[in-house]
Amino acid sequence: MKKFFFHLGTYILRGILAIIPIILCWTAIWLLRKFIDQQVLKFLSQYIDIRQIPGLGIVLLLASLYIIGLIFSNVLGRQILKFIDNIADRIPIIKFIYGVGKQISDTLSMTDPQKQAFKKAVLVDSFNGHGWMLGFITGSIKNQDGEELLKVFVPTAPHPLTGIIFILKPSQTVDCGWTVEEALKMIVSVGIISPEEIKKLS
Repeated sequence: MKKFFFHLGTYILRGILAIIPIILCWTAIWLLRKFIDQQVLKFLSQYIDIRQIPGLGIVLLLASLYIIGLIFSNVLGRQILKFIDNIADRIPIIKFIYGVGKQISDTLSMTDPQKQAFKKAVLVDSFNGHGWMLGFITGSIKNQDGEELLKVFVPTAPHPLTGIIFILKPSQTVDCGWTVEEALKMIVSVGIISPEEIKKLS
């Protein structure tokens, strides 16, 4: 009898684990439909006669975000953002909320190829060959002998914007073969989400 209940419980648990991704996908689609698509169309219908086509609200929202991205990518847009930063910094409660949003925005911008400050993900020898820290090359600098050294930022999980900067020889780093995005996911998830292997060593 114990074996039967153990068998039953095992496969029920496996069934639950199997449908979790499906449920999450369905929930995400439902939320997009309910709170974005329908709300955008409802808002626009107050001003213009618009057909209630499923998915149209999301398309219009993405188009709007694209235009906003173009606007705030030029000099004028950056000046507007700087002005907003200065105002938000002077209001106590807004300062905290805006600051959290700014940190999230800065973290996500690290994966933007045009803004990417992190050039490459590497492993740094921290325990004389007995342990490694995950870091990002942010640039290079030369010493007095003209030797090129790497500037490596080693973040602290789960926030990739805080950490320590090391000046290292290239031989003191290991090319793990991960993309910057893969490494960031690993840091933010405190190691729960990570590549399956170190793809190359050099």
